Amino acid sequence: MTLDPGSLHYDLDLLEEIEKATMRLVVQAIYDFRDEAKEIFLQEQDLVADIGEDLTREALDRMGTSIIPVRLFGKIDYKRARYVFHPGYSVRQALFVDSKAEKISGAGTATIQTAQTSMIIRQVRGGQAIEEQGSIPTVAPVQGLELLTTTVFVKYNYRSVPGAKNQLVSVSIVCLPNGMLQDRYNATTEDAFWLAGRNAPSRGEAFRVRISLPRLKAKARWRVQGIYLTQTPPYSWDQ
Repeated sequence: MTLDPGSLHYDLDLLEEIEKATMRLVVQAIYDFRDEAKEIFLQEQDLVADIGEDLTREALDRMGTSIIPVRLFGKIDYKRARYVFHPGYSVRQALFVDSKAEKISGAGTATIQTAQTSMIIRQVRGGQAIEEQGSIPTVAPVQGLELLTTTVFVKYNYRSVPGAKNQLVSVSIVCLPNGMLQDRYNATTEDAFWLAGRNAPSRGEAFRVRISLPRLKAKARWRVQGIYLTQTPPYSWDQ
């Protein structure tokens, strides 16, 4: 009745279908919450990163989803073990949604840690080919269950306005491929959608990397969606 997540190694098209359905869920939740998010961002005095975490959590909690009663761990803001239902199958999923907030000038990238992906990060950095293995498993064993891991990033792009307030301009939502899709999206260091992260190895800082949203979108348009708070209409699904 329920798919073995490990079997998706042999059906990558189905894996992409599951990730696309998950992306639609997250995008819809953020879209439905956009007006409240805009007002909260303008009025709240917390750090913008904390505001983003709260907005994503509230939007997804309001949307609701099927829940598997097990606890997930990891350096991700929002974590849910849940079922994905489809007329032809169901699958257990570990849904990880992390929030970012950055001024609009940085809207084209999203910074992540290796603890936030199951992919091998293959890229050229400083003229050297590097490979860094993400530490999230492609399939997570949790309390006797096997859960497909899916990672989505919600990035709040804002500008500062007079009065020391921040105006939410847009929200970029990014579905990072599961590591089983490695060869489709990042087979070699030259074929990468990664950019160097803002970490300094000389100071012992942990490895970070940035997702280039335009590069990932060029590989699969649906994996990067944008909700615009200052345009009408504010959003349409980009296939």
